Order: sequence, then structure tokens, then C-alpha cells
Amino acid sequence: MQTLAINGGPRAVEKLTPEPPKVGLEELAEIIDLWPLSHEAKAGINRILDAESPAGPHMFRYYHPDGESVVDKAEQEFCELFGCTYALAVNSGTSALMAAYVACGVGPGMEVIVPGYTFFATAATVVAARAIPVIAEIDDSLTIDPDDIADKITPQTKAIAPVHMAGFACDMEAILEIAREHDLMVIEDCCQADGGWYKGKRLGTWGDMGCFSFDAYKLMSSGEGGMVCTDDEMLYVRAQSWHDTAACWRPDRYARERMEGELFCGENYRLSEVQGAIVRAQLRKIDQKIKHLIANRNRVRDGISADEFLGLQMARDNDPDGGAGTDIAFFCPTAEKTRQVIEALQAEGVPAGGIYDQSVRDWHHYDHWEHILEQKTPTTEGCPYTCPYYEGQLPDYSEDMCPKTLDYLRRTVRVSISASWTPQDCAAVSAGINKVAAAFLL
Repeated sequence: MQTLAINGGPRAVEKLTPEPPKVGLEELAEIIDLWPLSHEAKAGINRILDAESPAGPHMFRYYHPDGESVVDKAEQEFCELFGCTYALAVNSGTSALMAAYVACGVGPGMEVIVPGYTFFATAATVVAARAIPVIAEIDDSLTIDPDDIADKITPQTKAIAPVHMAGFACDMEAILEIAREHDLMVIEDCCQADGGWYKGKRLGTWGDMGCFSFDAYKLMSSGEGGMVCTDDEMLYVRAQSWHDTAACWRPDRYARERMEGELFCGENYRLSEVQGAIVRAQLRKIDQKIKHLIANRNRVRDGISADEFLGLQMARDNDPDGGAGTDIAFFCPTAEKTRQVIEALQAEGVPAGGIYDQSVRDWHHYDHWEHILEQKTPTTEGCPYTCPYYEGQLPDYSEDMCPKTLDYLRRTVRVSISASWTPQDCAAVSAGINKVAAAFLL
């Protein structure tokens, strides 16, 4: 048995191939194209700036002098790439969720089922829509448990919000079967799985609406930004209304309502032309990134020795060849063993981490959502928890309300995968995992 690096032995991973910048020359080129520069001027930026003083670009996505904005093009290209009918660019993944909930009719008197492991925004926007979030267990895929969804449906349930967390795809077939049986809306949160797949179909295109995030930490990044997609025209129109209360998007901005439910008071979630330009460049790169992520995830996973992996349970992939490929995960027998394994893996150079740490108020874990557990509201009347339209029984919110979720999170080891790794990098990571597993678990 080799000496662990944590005990003075050689590191299994000396150096990994670095990631290229998410935003580079392609994005700069898109931004430069926003200015109406002549062809000759584009030959050299310094000469351009010295020789010309061009007018600034049209920064607002609507009323573009050329008739079509960069954001319009980004939405069209998103539809082509993801195979959906409609796409609406917004200024964040949270805004995407909010617009989708409102479009789907989520509101007072209703409940939305969300997983206990997701970023807080999935649940917070339910409250912002004046509905009640019902927190469900996750299963050994680290995604929402379909069996617990079925157990938590009440007459007040309006929608299910499955989250493709950490690049793992939810069991969308089982979720949709439940939704169809109970006539529920399905709003997919794809913010941690931009561009991923489930059984040959894009994540975000299985449910009624899909929500995406393009912030700095996501697979696609425009700094801030997001997208909502759907195949339903009315849902798309309602999302547009919510994302732009001034209704600039309408063919005739000041016309009467064209269809019932089209116009209502909304907010302003519009995406700028600069962000739209970056999104276009990111769309061109996402398929290649996902392809490399999935290939490298499979290389690492396949390189783990079954004999040396005794005592560890791999997180289940609802689609072993799908998802977004950003992570592999496994469960140790105990929380204490998890901590030891993570420290040893990190010492070997393996990019490993845990999920649950009671000393850190991580808003990805429901037991830290005191905003919901304590029913905090911005005004004293307590809406939506005291809403007279709500005829159900409020969930019994508590830090231990989802014990299975807490158990999985406390015992989870996540290993982050990079699209830039070579096969040699993947083999080194697998070797580091095997080395630690053999030392701790045989």
C-alpha cells in the first residue's frame, strides 16, 4: 500500500491541465461587433480608436435600429441548440425561475414541491410568487426523490421544481409521470447543468418550462444572465409580461391585451445587449464543453477500482451517459469518514470536497433556509404563510424535516471534473481516489 500524501507520501496528482478562461476573445469579438465599425476599422483596434470616433452601440434589447437585437439572436440560437420553440433571455437564473413560476400560474393558495438540496433561489422564488414551498427529500442521485414528491402532493400543489443539481440529471420520466397523474406543472431548474442531457433530450426541455443561469460560476457565463425556455406559446407570453412590466416586447407596445392573461403588472428582468453578445459566444462553446465533461467524468468513473472502492457507494446517475458531467460523487459510511476521505483526497491533489458542513451556512442545504423554516417575510402580515387563499396545512418546517437528505449530504464526497483534463489527468485523479479508498476502506 502506498504512503498517503497526507502522511508524507508522493502526491497522486502533481499538476492538472488548467482551465481556459470562460470569457475570452470570442466574447470580446461579440462585444466589439456591437459598435458600428467599418470593415477597414476592424483591421486594427488601436488604429480604429485613433482614426474614428464611432457612435456607441444600441445597448437596449428592444427597438433596435437594425430590427433585430443581439439578445433576439441569442434567444433564436438557444432554441435551435436546445430544440425548444421559445426562449426568453433574462438577467439571472433567479429571474428565470420567478418568470417561470408566474407564467405557470403559481400564486396565492398554492404549493410548489422543491428539493432539500438546491440553491435557495429555487425555494425563495416560490415565496416571492406568494406560494408555499414544500421541501422534499433527495435520493442517492443527489436530486429530488420521485417517491417523496408523490407523498407530498396535496390539493394545493400546483407545480414540481426538479433541480439538476451539480450536473446530475433528475429522473424526469418518473417526475413527469407523477405530474401528469396529478395535473401539475413541471418547472426544471437547470442552473447547475446548462447544456446537459437526459436520455437524449436536453435538460430543461422535459417539463413545461426550463430555467438556466449564466452567472460567473455556471457552465455558461455572461457574468449575470439567464434563460427561460418552453414549447407553450401562452407560457412564453406570460413570462415575457412578467420579465418586462413596460411591455416593450409587444408587437404594438400600447395595444390592448391580445389574449386573456397576457398583460399584468410585472418586474424588469431584461438582458442587456452586452450580456446577449457574450451568451451567443457561450452557446457556440457549450456542446464541446459538455462533450469533454461527460467523457472525462466517464474516464474518472471507469478508472475507479471496484475492489478498492469497498465501503463507498457511488451516487446513482439517472442517465449514466447524460447529465452535464461536472461531478462524480460517492457516499462514505459516516460523516466522520467523509471528512477524513476528503482531506486525504485533497492532499493527493484530487479536486474533492464535501457538501454538508454544519459550521458553514450554505444556502444549498434546506436546513440553513431560516428564511423559510422560520417563515420570515418582508412585511408583518406574514404573506404567503398567512394568506387567506391558502386552505392547506403549512408544512412542518424544521431543520430535521428531511432526514434522508441530511444523511446523504453529510456522507457525500464530490469530485469536480474539468473539460480541459487530458486522459492522463483523468487517470491520475482515478488513481488518487483508488489510493485513498484502499487506505481508508479496505
